Amino acid sequence: MSAMRDLSGKNYKDYSYCLTGKLDLNLSVRINSLEWKPKRPQLDATTIPYSAEHRSTYPDLYVTCQVFAGDQPLTVVLKTSYKPMSSKFAWNEWITLPIKYRDLPLNAQLAFTVWDSASPRKVEPIGGSTLKLFGPFNIILTGPQKVRMWPECEADGNDTSKTPSETGEKDEMDRFEKLLKKQDRGDIPKIEWLDNLAYRQIEQIHKKLLAQSDKMLLNIDLPKFDFPVIFDEHEYESKAHGSFNSFGGSASNSIPSFHTNMPGSSIFIVDDPEIARENPVEAKHRRLVRSHRNGPLDRQLKPNPKIRDELAQILRYPPSHSLTGEEKDLLWKFRYYLTRDKRALTKFLKSVVWSDPAEAKQAVDLLPAWVDIDVDDALELLGSSFENREVRSYAVTQLRSANDDDLLLFLLQLVQGLKFEHIDSNFGESNLVAFLIERAVKNPILGNYFHWYLMIECEDVAVSKMYGKVSYQYMSAMTASGIQRRESLRRQGELIETLANLAKSVKQMRESRPKKIEKLREYISDPKNGLVTFKPLALPLDPRIEVTGIVPERTGIFKSNLLPLHLTFSCADGSLYQAIFKSGDDLRQDQLVIQLITLMDDLLRKENLDLKLMPYKVLATGADHGMVQFVQSMSLANVLNENNGSLLMYWRKYHLDERSVETFGVRPEVMDNYVKSCAGYSVIMYLLGVGDRHLDNLLMSPNGNIFHVDFGFILGRDPKPFPAPMKITKEMVDAMGGFNSVHYQSFKSYCVTAYNILRKSANLILNLFGLMVDANIPDIKAEPDKAVWKVEERFQLNLTDDEAIKFFQNLINESVSAMIPQIAEAIHGWTQHWRK
Repeated sequence: MSAMRDLSGKNYKDYSYCLTGKLDLNLSVRINSLEWKPKRPQLDATTIPYSAEHRSTYPDLYVTCQVFAGDQPLTVVLKTSYKPMSSKFAWNEWITLPIKYRDLPLNAQLAFTVWDSASPRKVEPIGGSTLKLFGPFNIILTGPQKVRMWPECEADGNDTSKTPSETGEKDEMDRFEKLLKKQDRGDIPKIEWLDNLAYRQIEQIHKKLLAQSDKMLLNIDLPKFDFPVIFDEHEYESKAHGSFNSFGGSASNSIPSFHTNMPGSSIFIVDDPEIARENPVEAKHRRLVRSHRNGPLDRQLKPNPKIRDELAQILRYPPSHSLTGEEKDLLWKFRYYLTRDKRALTKFLKSVVWSDPAEAKQAVDLLPAWVDIDVDDALELLGSSFENREVRSYAVTQLRSANDDDLLLFLLQLVQGLKFEHIDSNFGESNLVAFLIERAVKNPILGNYFHWYLMIECEDVAVSKMYGKVSYQYMSAMTASGIQRRESLRRQGELIETLANLAKSVKQMRESRPKKIEKLREYISDPKNGLVTFKPLALPLDPRIEVTGIVPERTGIFKSNLLPLHLTFSCADGSLYQAIFKSGDDLRQDQLVIQLITLMDDLLRKENLDLKLMPYKVLATGADHGMVQFVQSMSLANVLNENNGSLLMYWRKYHLDERSVETFGVRPEVMDNYVKSCAGYSVIMYLLGVGDRHLDNLLMSPNGNIFHVDFGFILGRDPKPFPAPMKITKEMVDAMGGFNSVHYQSFKSYCVTAYNILRKSANLILNLFGLMVDANIPDIKAEPDKAVWKVEERFQLNLTDDEAIKFFQNLINESVSAMIPQIAEAIHGWTQHWRK
């Protein structure tokens, strides 16, 4: 439905219509009959073989039809089939033209010509006419039409046609036909007895006028539709062809369309598909300028204060920022001056045109002169944007300074970076492969995770061959002393395979959950299955833990659709280790989020800010199974339900300290754990855009630490509408003593402090996301080109620290006061209650 409005602003009633751009049908026309009194020439016996006795009463005519626009034909000529004419010229034949309604321009016309076969090899035009397909208000013609034919002329199809179907001349019959059309579309009511009388009278008038007139009229029918069909101009999206980027690869950029809508103007703008390509004049100028900037004078070149400020601004750009041509030239011009600034290397390398061998050589020769760069910049050089081997080798050299603990924090991304190495059969050419294998061989903990990160990539058909070769190289690198480690990794694989099969069997059982648990324990207890006890084995989830078996009586199944297994391992040191094994669930996204939480916790601790975070361990052992560390805890939903909606009441049961008035009778360390962990997770969940937050996936440890689980939605995705920036409920604030309490003010202070600390390491986090674009992470895979940008947007890098504090304080206030998330939480709670 659409409301029409004229230029005066007056509204007309709503009506339904259809646009030609939505009509995926071929144009068709029915040729009915020709109203014409032929003037017969006098024939004699010499007109053989086409003599009078061989010709029928009426000449054998046929009609041709063709679509024109802009004085040019849009289709081939189609004609009616042969029909002998005896008493009248009638064809009653539909012709389907090879053009769709959606492709018709506004000036489309149908050109009709009636032909007579004057002789076997000669045809003559009896008459022709050009009919415009669109009438007033750009509505396409439908239904019966009378087309005036111009005698002895062929239809020209031109915009300024000499054979137009409309001449402006009207007679009584034209008036009748207009009334009949109105009745046909329902504007005039039908009264059967009166209509029959009117039709007979109109027919008599028509015969009388036809006998008196020498006009030639072609009767045609155009398809009818339920609604008026209005012309709709298609808007084309312009996409630039492969433009050469500064890193020697091809890029495809979308160029926005710009349209001019000037009343009475026929001018329109056509997008240039080559607009994103390099201008050859500018390219030649750049080569000439840069080729002269490699002499001794260039090495002493220093920027003035104004240019120094411009360079400083460029160096502050985040990794995803695209440099302009002027900025690239500026970086190249002062490249020798910039070698003393470690932040400048990645920006300088982005200014290099790697397709130019001379320029690429100059850039590579300058790398040894540069000061050592930070790890975050080295990670950026290992991304998909940099393909030059010398540059990637330089990045690996810089990574060698990282210790094993730091390397473990971004090992997941380094394994993903192998996809951009373009590795062939000769692994010696990849310094990154050699570096990772070298460190993995030296450190068993690192080697354990390296092995499993490789194994899951081997399941991806697109890269399985490459990762399989890397895995083989890793296994071969472990010498005779590494036989035990290889055997340990083999046994880990067998354990995971057994648990995966066991989890699938449990899901396929049709018994009740208690019966499934009973059968699970029986299976584990059977010594033949090798699970109740085995030789000490490094646990894949945490290789620092050596397990010797699974305790059957402490094994269970969680209440969940996927029925995860709750396993308790007995350890070599006599302790117990609890873990969850999930089957039918891809844990790679959860693994990434936990890795980033662990990294951010490390960054905060280095700034002496311990927010009591609890990043439990997650390991994806396959595309549809994995292990998760079990942490003793309760969901906030259960705690609130069991304690009249009060966390303080729950704490007083287990951590009562009547002397601690400032913490409302709760031990101070419990309140401290709660406030700090709330702040830490609030900031991190916001930065990662974690969605679907409700009180069932916010858990609390016995010591008051809050932590989040289930990261099925990240990067701003959320199944619920209008989610709050952070999950902070009134009940959570009440546990701190309310909005005016000291603890709530401490919570806000911890939040803004953590936010500003993490903003300083934004490049590291953004580069880690950049390396994960091809990692089969669901929410990154959905929009890989926007993943880094979505995280960068949340850092607000354009703000100063003071502005960032105000920004985050507003986010906190917005999160606490948002009403829709509170309604969604209540609905979720009711849903969970009825499920139970």
